[in-house]
Amino acid sequence: MSAVIEPVNTVKTYLRPIDRDGLMAFAEKGRNNPASRGTNKVHTVVDGQYRTLSHVGQHAPVVVDEPLHLFGQDTAPAPGEIVLCALGGCLAVGITAVAAWKQVRLSKLELFIEGDIGNPAAWGAGGAAKLPPEMGFQAIRVKVAVEGDATREVLDEIVQHANMYSPVANSMRNPIAFAIDLA
Repeated sequence: MSAVIEPVNTVKTYLRPIDRDGLMAFAEKGRNNPASRGTNKVHTVVDGQYRTLSHVGQHAPVVVDEPLHLFGQDTAPAPGEIVLCALGGCLAVGITAVAAWKQVRLSKLELFIEGDIGNPAAWGAGGAAKLPPEMGFQAIRVKVAVEGDATREVLDEIVQHANMYSPVANSMRNPIAFAIDLA
């Protein structure tokens, strides 16, 4: 009696794709007007202690808090964690867009982000005397787990290209004009 060996079929499912034609039209619009800019708007309201509600368009408010050891209620991510969320979201958008541009279908995309931040200045409320370059994130590390119908080299090229063009990553890497005034 001989055993029958069934062929192994590998089933791959791909992430829901973006509209590539729309992306190409958006890219052409950028090429035709490279100085174009939009404006993001957020209205942040303090709910009590360090808990805030940031209203963005018609979306549910983004809740931000501080952990208990920093005198918050620990009801939501801390401001620095939200910054890392924005970075992760922006990089994921970029990786997805570059993959679509290069006609690579992705089956997995996950980002693992860590940032080293300290607050010895206690938000300027009598803590250590620090200069602005000494505060905020001092190092950020991103690991990208990505799979798709391309070689590891092509996937790495996509990730690196998206990193180079990420608006949020570039906002973090480069000095930007910043103004704060009383309303």
